[in-house]
This record gives sequence, C-alpha cells and structure tokens, in this order.
Amino acid sequence: MMPDFLLLACAAFLAGLVDAVVGGGGLIQIPVLFAAFPSTAPATLLGTSKLAGIFGTAAAALNYARQVRIAWSTAAPAAVAAFVLAFAGAYTVTKIPPDFVRALLPLVLVGVALYTFRKKDFGSIHAPRHNGRKEQAIALAIGACIGFYDGFFGPGTGSFLVFLFVRFFGFDFLSASAVAKVVNVACNFSALMWFGYSGHLLWQLGLLMAVCQVGGSLLGTRLAIKHGSGFVRKLFLFVVTALIVKTSYDAVVRWQG
Repeated sequence: MMPDFLLLACAAFLAGLVDAVVGGGGLIQIPVLFAAFPSTAPATLLGTSKLAGIFGTAAAALNYARQVRIAWSTAAPAAVAAFVLAFAGAYTVTKIPPDFVRALLPLVLVGVALYTFRKKDFGSIHAPRHNGRKEQAIALAIGACIGFYDGFFGPGTGSFLVFLFVRFFGFDFLSASAVAKVVNVACNFSALMWFGYSGHLLWQLGLLMAVCQVGGSLLGTRLAIKHGSGFVRKLFLFVVTALIVKTSYDAVVRWQG
C-alpha cells in the first residue's frame, strides 16, 4: 500500500507542476489513481482528484497574482460563468453519457495543436484586444462553455482555457495561463461541491495529494515566470500532443469494446 501512496504523491506533484503552467495535470494524476484503486467507484476517484487539484490550482493562481498582472476584467466574469456551468455539466453527465464528446475530443485537440504550431508568434506577444462589455461578453462565453465541458467531461480543461485566452484576447501564454488558473479554481470548486455532496471523496488521500500538488504548482509557476511565454508554449504543445494520444487511445478502446 505504501508504494501506491508514494506513486500517487509523485503523480500529484508532477500534475501540479504541469497544471500550473499549461493545464492538463489530470492526464498524469487520474490514470495513477485509477491504477492504484481499481475497485473504487470512478466518481470517487474523480472527486478525490478534484480535491487535490483545487489546492494546487489555487496555489498557482496566488503565485501568478503576486508576479504577473492578471486581467481580472476577463478572469472574473469567466470564473463566475465557469462556476455555474461546471455544476450544470456535472449534473448533465449523470443524465447523458459523454460518448459524443469523447469521440470528438481528439479531433478538436489536433486542431488546437496545428493552429498553435503553424502560428510561430502565437502567444508570444501580450496585446489585449478587447475591453468593456465586449471583453466581459467573450469572457462569459468562454467561461460558460469550458465550465460546462469541465463538469461534463473534463480532460484538457486548463489547456483549452489557455488556448482560448491567447486566441480571443491576444494574451501571451504566460498571462493566459495566469487567467486560466483563476477560472480553473472556479471549475474545480463547483465540481468539488457536487462530489462532496454526493459523498464521492477520499478525504485523507485527497488532502495528502493536495500537499504534493501545491509543491508542484509553486515550482511550475516559478518555471513559467522565469522562462516566459516561449517555455509555456513548448510545454503547451507537448501536453496537447499527449492529450491527443491519450484521448485517441481511449476512444479506440471504447469503440472496440
């Protein structure tokens, strides 16, 4: 049992590090949880992962706020919309299986990767495009869509947020990642309320992993701030590629089964 906890602690640390920079930490943490507790209900493992994740994401958000100017006029409305719609997404997934989203996700991720790879200057310059009501409206739309997706399915939420904030607001990758952390906290808190209410949480394990997530998050934000948007862009492409491989494999296995 002790080797499993050690493995989970390492996975949580790495997940916190990657998630703090570009999102996608669940790609590391969730498979290890499922491997360590094969007989535990999936909802309980997802809830436990969210419990660990919210501490790591909050630590990253605070660390960014100290050293990077967060565009709160974008982050706040997006976070509010994400909070409400993440709860709606979590409710919806209990009624409708997310099979269509699971099958479509690899294609969407390929599009994201190709767009980012082809535009070499994408996310390298911080040049915000919107303000006022237009900024708030776009932020609400992004927060609502990604919040619902996070509650309904989830993989790659942080990476999608980073991409959309760069694409639609003209942020550089570093600033987009900082804003994405704020929205991610709202998503995680909303989902955690649902999992806690329904009793799908392993509190002791989740809090142990949370400590490791915070450590990874603090290191991740320091690396991102030190090395800048170029480093974040490279890690973003790596994580999106890994997500493409993982989600494609899952879709093939499900189709064959």
